[in-house]
Amino acid sequence: MGLQIQPQLQTFGQLISGRLFNIPDYQRSYSWGTPHRRALFEDINQTWEAGNDRTHFMNTVVGLRRGTQEIVPDVYSEIDIVDGQQRVTTLILLLKSIAKILGPGEERIKRSIEETLVKPDSASLLLLQTNHDTSHHFANYLRYGNTEPSGSAKTIADRELLKAIEECEEFAREWQQQGRLNDLIALLRNRLEFIFHETPDEALVYTVFEVLNSRGLAVSWVDRLKSMLMATVFETASGNQDALLKDVHSLWSDIYRCVGLRQGLSNEALRFAATLRETHRPNRPLSPQASVNTLHGQSIGPAEVIRTTTYLKSVTEAVDGLYGDRRRNAVTRIAQARLLATAIHLQQRLTEGEKEQLLRLWESVSFRIYGMFRKDARTAVGDYVRLSWRIANENLSYADIASGISSIGRDYSPRDAAKSLSGKEFYPERTEETRYFLARYEEFLVKKSGRKFKNEQWNRIWEASAASSIEHILPQSSGDEEYLHSIGNLLLLPPGQNSQLGAKSPADKDADYRQTGLLIAKEVVPHLHNWNREAIERREKALLEWATQEWADPP
Repeated sequence: MGLQIQPQLQTFGQLISGRLFNIPDYQRSYSWGTPHRRALFEDINQTWEAGNDRTHFMNTVVGLRRGTQEIVPDVYSEIDIVDGQQRVTTLILLLKSIAKILGPGEERIKRSIEETLVKPDSASLLLLQTNHDTSHHFANYLRYGNTEPSGSAKTIADRELLKAIEECEEFAREWQQQGRLNDLIALLRNRLEFIFHETPDEALVYTVFEVLNSRGLAVSWVDRLKSMLMATVFETASGNQDALLKDVHSLWSDIYRCVGLRQGLSNEALRFAATLRETHRPNRPLSPQASVNTLHGQSIGPAEVIRTTTYLKSVTEAVDGLYGDRRRNAVTRIAQARLLATAIHLQQRLTEGEKEQLLRLWESVSFRIYGMFRKDARTAVGDYVRLSWRIANENLSYADIASGISSIGRDYSPRDAAKSLSGKEFYPERTEETRYFLARYEEFLVKKSGRKFKNEQWNRIWEASAASSIEHILPQSSGDEEYLHSIGNLLLLPPGQNSQLGAKSPADKDADYRQTGLLIAKEVVPHLHNWNREAIERREKALLEWATQEWADPP
């Protein structure tokens, strides 16, 4: 290793000099959140306060040298960043934020930064090429300084990238207001230090990664698994290794592209994949560490690595589908219940119609247990996990799976579940569950009326926060706490309309409710002029009687 990789202590200025960086698609997308960036900014502030002779060690960067790029008169090394991308990406964004606000008389330093970030050639090569940036937020910012509000982002990765731009610009302005912007530039270039590991040998990259990880390097469990599987490929593969690597890289590109869409998706997908592939039937979802050990232990050669990675990709896509179905995602955030829904999604022996029927049954049982009875994550863990594992590993029929799901809900009958809500506050502690309950009631009313459910309007309701669509018929300002948050006093409105109604009395909401087009709102209109405790109790009783039938196991 000593002949092929030489760890170098370099300042950030030295690190980005003479190099062009790339983050491959088979690496995680930008995933740092606000706490990570605040910690980085605090490190910078503390380094400044410590005095001019103090430096700060930022961490390690591991790079795979791919070749060179000539931009006359300079020659740049092309480096794939295998580890350290989050910190490097954030610092590059901070440099651009500084360049944007440099004023008159500072053109020379501004031009120097800009030419570091975007090379002055016809191709406009960037210092760093990020991955999975389908909206081109990073490239547009480095080239033109253009950005969009973080609230407009469609994925988690885009949101964090846009938030990083906002926070870097705010941090740069703070230094500007104190008249220390040039000091910040000098600090970033000369007083932030990295250990840079560079090698042309991809096999060695993953060995270095594992060594650093064993010494306490903070890394996600999915990234750790990928590194271990890649190391296995290099250690055991023979023949056409390039084709094998291409296949593995392609699979990981798909996994990370999917992971960049949802918060928390990677750990859940990892745990579910390992739990479903356990050799012996488990009684609870595996921990992230146990999941890595299980999947790595089952991948003793290239063929097994491909099989494991392909399965992880399938599970990741299934979990992403569950996250993306806002209506079904609201049923429960309990891991073992979501594991069962994922196992059903993955079962290739079932028709799409059978899957839909089983998921409907899963909805019914799971919402009764965790939504209506309000049971916590300790409830029915083994029942859900064992059935999930059996679906993945045994030749269960549709009838077997349906029977298994029904048996989980046997002690949680629909009538008892409805009774458990009588006279109780369902809101504000359970906003998602409240929205789901009321949405199911709207579906029922639409079906009963013979109309077609308007998906466009309901997409708006599901995309907004639950609280923004939940309306109190008797307004919260009324002060009647005993009945205010009962299910009988709640309905759904298009996002934000409830806040527009403010403290209006029920009788004054008549026209607003009619204009929504929602049957759940129109249904209460005839009663608004006499909306009191008795009216709320009557509606609660009617809704819970409906719920008894709605959440019964389908025939």
